[in-house]
Amino acid sequence: MGYPRSHVYLFFWIFGLINNVLYVVILSAAADIVGPKLPKSLVLLADILPAFIVKLIAPFFMHRLSYSRRIVSLIVLSCVGMFLVSYGKLSVCLVGIVLASISSGFGEVTFLQLTHYYKEVALNGWSSGTGGAGLFGSGIYMLFTSILNIPVSISLLCFSVLPLGFLLYYKLDQSSQEMDPSSAAPFLGDTQEEIDALVLAPPSSTSAVVKEDLLVDMKGNFFETCSRLKELIVPYMLPLTTVYLFEYLINQAVAPTLLFPLDQKRMPFFFHRYRDIYVTYGTLYQLGVFVSRSTAHLIRMKKLYLLSSLQGLNFILVCLQSLLYIVSSPWPIMLLVFYEGFLGGAAYVNTFLNVLADEAPEKREFTLGTVSIADSFGVLIAALIGLKLEPTLCSHQVADGRPWCTME
Repeated sequence: MGYPRSHVYLFFWIFGLINNVLYVVILSAAADIVGPKLPKSLVLLADILPAFIVKLIAPFFMHRLSYSRRIVSLIVLSCVGMFLVSYGKLSVCLVGIVLASISSGFGEVTFLQLTHYYKEVALNGWSSGTGGAGLFGSGIYMLFTSILNIPVSISLLCFSVLPLGFLLYYKLDQSSQEMDPSSAAPFLGDTQEEIDALVLAPPSSTSAVVKEDLLVDMKGNFFETCSRLKELIVPYMLPLTTVYLFEYLINQAVAPTLLFPLDQKRMPFFFHRYRDIYVTYGTLYQLGVFVSRSTAHLIRMKKLYLLSSLQGLNFILVCLQSLLYIVSSPWPIMLLVFYEGFLGGAAYVNTFLNVLADEAPEKREFTLGTVSIADSFGVLIAALIGLKLEPTLCSHQVADGRPWCTME
């Protein structure tokens, strides 16, 4: 490679930051976008479903697109999407969220696959950058809206220029991508021999036979791809899915109900409105994610199911707090939210480090891109459950004399 390891780390750190920051900002703004009367999981659903669909179908088409074309697409989708999110009208905001979500899912698959060529240093940079995106996005949004009182629409619009940073891709040494074609093996029967046979075949019965053979090969390769997907479920995808299921149930369905009276003593000075509590939780969660994703080279966690079990315990604890109001101070909850983010970030980076360590070189690019389906699937399930869970918890609190979840 033409650049030293530190440059590769920095580039992928920036890619991770930019790719995830819009996703984070949108979730941080969920309370402002839908208000107190609609569940925040509505924003989460719009923010994750398109990305999940992209990741789900990516193994069947992504290899057809050059990395250069992918980068241009990411920039256009992200910039336009964030511009629409800042518009203010809910229907337009949701369209913008969908575009930004498509870009986020597309970008995650793209850059995770690129780490196959630039090795573990790139994955560590990407993981730390995605963690930094959470801290940067939620922190800056809290600074703009809760402390500096900048209007929400202007705050959101400021983030629409960040995707231009993807242009740094063209400064990478791309020769390594050309030298390692082994992992770019086609999944749907598009080998050069098959394409040449189809294109060059004469317009006769022979052409029909060639086309029929090609369809048979495509069908066989489709099922082969599905079989490869199945092999990844137990070691990588199931534990990552469950970690993200629990943490996003906490973040988007339970956290909006983990509120406290603003006039009580020893409250943080920046808690002026109830939405400030929600935004603060988001920032602390992202701080935990950043810490764990940035220290994976120091602390390796091979037992992924342990992380998902601990995250499940966190979910139970916050549900009990929401229902029973066990502690009357926000500080213990803030600490728990930080810990929850730490577990989530650790599960993410260690899953992909396990892939690099355990998978054969010819399988890594496919596996890195495919396993990313798991986190989006967990978030998607959480969004669907959250549409019902948050209103249920809020109704219980109102009946219990704690109406804060209905206030801004």
